[in-house]
Amino acid sequence: MEPLAGGRLLDKHGRIATDLRVSLTDRCSLRCSYCMPPEGLDWLPSASLLTDDEVIRLITIAVRDLGVQQVRFTGGEPLLRKGLARILAATTALRTATGVAPDTALTTNGVGLATSAMALKQAGLHRINVSLDTLDATRYARLTGRDRLGDVIKGLAAAAAAGLSPIKMNTVLLPGVNDDEMLSLVSWALKRGYQPRFIEQMPLGPQDTWQRTTMVTAEDILDVLRSEFTLIPMQSKARGSAPAEIWMVTGAEVPEDFVATVGIIASITKPFCEACNRTRLTADGQLRSCLFSRDETDVRTLLRSGASDLAIAELWRGAMAAKQTTHGVDEGSFVQPDRTMSAIGG
Repeated sequence: MEPLAGGRLLDKHGRIATDLRVSLTDRCSLRCSYCMPPEGLDWLPSASLLTDDEVIRLITIAVRDLGVQQVRFTGGEPLLRKGLARILAATTALRTATGVAPDTALTTNGVGLATSAMALKQAGLHRINVSLDTLDATRYARLTGRDRLGDVIKGLAAAAAAGLSPIKMNTVLLPGVNDDEMLSLVSWALKRGYQPRFIEQMPLGPQDTWQRTTMVTAEDILDVLRSEFTLIPMQSKARGSAPAEIWMVTGAEVPEDFVATVGIIASITKPFCEACNRTRLTADGQLRSCLFSRDETDVRTLLRSGASDLAIAELWRGAMAAKQTTHGVDEGSFVQPDRTMSAIGG
């Protein structure tokens, strides 16, 4: 089928969204303290969740008609979605305007990765990000509410064996909790051929669990890393729409022919809003133009009313056209979204 007329997801500030983040579930197998309370959340009712066919149809519209080139699957924990492999295979069968398959990626906590990595690769997954905030089993259990560190480590190894590359290891540093592990996490990851990424904590967890004045910042992280390693900037200019600033690392033990890098995603202290190229779809069929937005556009109702692909594409374009200039976290008027990260999608 030919692409529909109208084209790209252009906002009023001239940014074009080419990166789609698809949340497949709000459920998670962990209870990370910065993401949700120990007792969990009120999960979305099953009837409100998009079906596999609905997810595939919306991704198809995004890639075929709206210029999306990259699709990242998130959650909650996307490995809990039984239809993941089917959705992934359908996505990789699509072709962008340039005639290539969309670049596919997945963000996971890694708990179920050991048994699913090969199937994900066979379904066409290109890249994977695995969350790992500590190498201490006792600390991991306390931070996540689950004793699953061993499973995550096995999952990382399975991803490498399956050929999912690059493997990025995401870490959120919390003051007084795991910020003393920066150097050990980098050394451990690089030794195994993984690319460590540190992410500034964001105000997307339980209310009143985030404070701007006490968070571990990108500069804090760089100061510590430079005490042990030599860091060489990889970018010759602004990072553009890429969320991470990347440094080449020397002074670490690494596998042969592996280029050692470390990345820092400074969404709070160095936001990349002016070049943001993301559009978001939640597990219950809501379109979001920004991770921190308090507004959503309901595409599920339109989808289930028998609307045409053209009508859905027009709604999507309208939702993105109204995207705000910045996420506004540092503004006095900022109000944390009602949804937590697990319900929005990372």
